[in-house]
Amino acid sequence: MMNDFTLGIEEEYMVTDPVTRELTSHDQKIVEAAQKIHKDQVKAEMHQAVVEVGTGICRNTDQARAEISQLRYTVSQLAGELGLRIGAAGTHPFSHWEKQLITEHPRYSDIVNELQEAARSNLIFGLHVHVGFQSRELAIHIANQVRYFLPHVFALSTNSPFWEGRNTGYKSFRTKVFDKFPRTGIPDIFNSIEDYDNYVKLLIKTNSIDNAKKIWWDIRVHPFFETIEFRICDCPMLIDETMAFVALFQSLCAKLYKLRLQNMKFISYSRALINENKWRAARYGIDGNLIDFGKEMEVNCRNLVLELLDFVDDVVDDLGCRREINYVSQILANGTGADRQLAVYEQFGNFEAVVDYITTQTLIGAK
Repeated sequence: MMNDFTLGIEEEYMVTDPVTRELTSHDQKIVEAAQKIHKDQVKAEMHQAVVEVGTGICRNTDQARAEISQLRYTVSQLAGELGLRIGAAGTHPFSHWEKQLITEHPRYSDIVNELQEAARSNLIFGLHVHVGFQSRELAIHIANQVRYFLPHVFALSTNSPFWEGRNTGYKSFRTKVFDKFPRTGIPDIFNSIEDYDNYVKLLIKTNSIDNAKKIWWDIRVHPFFETIEFRICDCPMLIDETMAFVALFQSLCAKLYKLRLQNMKFISYSRALINENKWRAARYGIDGNLIDFGKEMEVNCRNLVLELLDFVDDVVDDLGCRREINYVSQILANGTGADRQLAVYEQFGNFEAVVDYITTQTLIGAK
């Protein structure tokens, strides 16, 4: 059973100038060089200061870790040869989006033409995790239920407290930037995969979108692959953090599937309720309270994370991701990426030190 939950990871990195620490265009040179090694696993993004990497289909977290580590290493080495650096965070601490160049590509031109400043200002960096399923019918069933847990994992991943040289007061301001896009955030419940497909067909028929990839929810049944794609997390600074979130998402899917086999399921809560927890997670990270909808009361986020770990514990060893799951305790002890960025800024009093910290942390474990 546990062999079914294959994995894929996508990460978006910032490209910085090591002298100014500003975001800078790499003129797609990093992508061109990396594709000679990793083919289409390294791609351009809408802004020229971004590089996206993606693993292949991985059987387990060990394989996924090896691939994402190698991709980080390769992209970093190639950036270094061009006199540049890469960094992993949800936003750059101080660069302004107005100065950044847009990649010349018909898809990006269409998005900018339609969404205008919302697209041009969307200078953010995320983590996308794919978990494989036997069928899209099963995937939509699990996606409906797993939505409840998105804010819990998101709180752990918060890694974007700064925007254009300001402390935003949020642990994840990346999500606030992305909120300007249509079709984002927590999705509604879909009664069946046909229900979801009919929604997509209606949007295409009415010229709202030209394909389902323009549905940018925090979680979606992928339009082309038999996967659930988790899209809520900031790009994590550390590979260990990325792998902890990958393991959490995989374990949640496996646990909910196990319940289904036992003729049980987790309650599917409304988008409006889950959004309350998402906002709290964006604002406070792991230091705030989330709502326990079953108890109808506020509960310390850290306690809910521990409850989440207990919930998935019986599938973790079968999946072989105990090492990755155990790292969650390190995040609870050391703080999220946002907490650590804020600590560096408090210590040094300048954003350049924060960028140096990000670019250094990004390479820990990369090989």
